[in-house]
Amino acid sequence: MKEQIAYCCKKLRLGRKIVDVFEEVEADNNQEYLMKILQIALDNRETSRKNRLVKQAGFYAMKTFEDFSFEEIRLPQDLSPEELKKASFVDEKKNLILYGNVGTGKTHLAQAIGLEACKQNKVVRFFRTAALVNRLSEAQKKSELNAFMKTLMKADLIICDEWGYVPLDRDGSKLLFQVISECYEQRSVIITTNLEFSKWVHIFYDEQMTSAMIDRLVHHSHLLLFEGQSFRIRNSLMKTH
Repeated sequence: MKEQIAYCCKKLRLGRKIVDVFEEVEADNNQEYLMKILQIALDNRETSRKNRLVKQAGFYAMKTFEDFSFEEIRLPQDLSPEELKKASFVDEKKNLILYGNVGTGKTHLAQAIGLEACKQNKVVRFFRTAALVNRLSEAQKKSELNAFMKTLMKADLIICDEWGYVPLDRDGSKLLFQVISECYEQRSVIITTNLEFSKWVHIFYDEQMTSAMIDRLVHHSHLLLFEGQSFRIRNSLMKTH
């Protein structure tokens, strides 16, 4: 009988959870039993979907809000830590620009927000900016740029980490500009950077394109300032006492 139930669950794509627990489910009547089994199937499907979204996002580490402090971050007046934890800006198709020194928690916060968005069934893609540009360049060389862009634009939130850490060539700059242009007012972007706007031209070379990039990112965005000292420096084993 258990094998037959497993076969039916597989055919109906209900997952193995029902097979593992159906003998333990208690109910007063058939209707209640069926309801509990169906709820288990729904919960299992929801969990599986969220796990797929997290895996697909490409986070480098599973960072959460549990061990994150907002003490040394200056938030805009219209944005609270609670709203960030809900990732509500994604529904509004707004952007976040996380600016501050290296090691101050920008990537941690970006990944924590992205993870929360995944839990809300939102599609998230996380990239180091240089790696994203490399992916775009490779896709272009293979005549697969349109397909890659189509996949990328299915995301509700795109996170570009370490923005400006590595200078880009002109072709790479144009490809990244294309991504930002496609996202404008259609989906949210998070950027983590230690480079102020006035220096972005040194990454993208073209002043007009740089201005257009900033304009699209800033139009519907929140700027978060990370004012603390590098966490890695504070906790370095080489720090003198």
